[in-house]
Amino acid sequence: MRNLAYFLLLVLFVSSCVTKKELVYLQNDNLKKNIPTEYQSNFTAYQLQPNDVLSIKVLSVDPDMSNMFNIVNPNNAFGVSDPGSMYISGYTLDAEGFITLPIIGKLKVLGLTTAQTQELIQKNLNRYITDATVISKLLSFKISVLGDVKMPGHFYIYNERANILEGLSMAGDLTQAASRQNLKLIRQKGNQSEVILLDLRDPNLVQSQYYYLMPNDVIYVEPRTKQLKRDNLVVVSTVLGVISTGALLYNLFK
Repeated sequence: MRNLAYFLLLVLFVSSCVTKKELVYLQNDNLKKNIPTEYQSNFTAYQLQPNDVLSIKVLSVDPDMSNMFNIVNPNNAFGVSDPGSMYISGYTLDAEGFITLPIIGKLKVLGLTTAQTQELIQKNLNRYITDATVISKLLSFKISVLGDVKMPGHFYIYNERANILEGLSMAGDLTQAASRQNLKLIRQKGNQSEVILLDLRDPNLVQSQYYYLMPNDVIYVEPRTKQLKRDNLVVVSTVLGVISTGALLYNLFK
């Protein structure tokens, strides 16, 4: 019994050894030789969908006119102390993709980027206010990170070109027990959800259309198979150790 316990402990030690190849992101032999490697970016600007929330600011020499559009305090830029309050401090797209602005009325921005939305509002605003400047930003850019990361949760992003590595860094990065090759990305596309498997070790990830994050993305990090085996062996060795100790005590008292 004791020999079996020692054998399992040896197996546990061997199986728990982690190699550098299992942990390093974006592995590339050229980088080891200090040779710069260029990859083609595949960024696609996000197109607005129903229930997205926009922050719209209008700046002009006539504050009384421009402040009618500014739900958020114009002296507070786009900052909102509580992200949950953005639904009362921004313009929400309705089910048909319209926003309703003072004076201008309803504008359909469904499928537009924030830059295109800003241009559309500016074009319509010029009919009412001269020398006014429109600034539009997406407030409802939220992602969720789950699984084997140090700080799982949901995070608001204020950068429309944020990538998946930045998203993971917001969650404190992966734990050593996390799998780098089976990362699940769940993305909302209209009324459907798309599930994609990503490999963080593959340098071609930066060329993928899924490298850049989109609002409402969910990232799930799986544990490594080796880690699960290690945990199971710990349980088995502990049980066997208790049994072995019990047998020794029984023989001693007998």
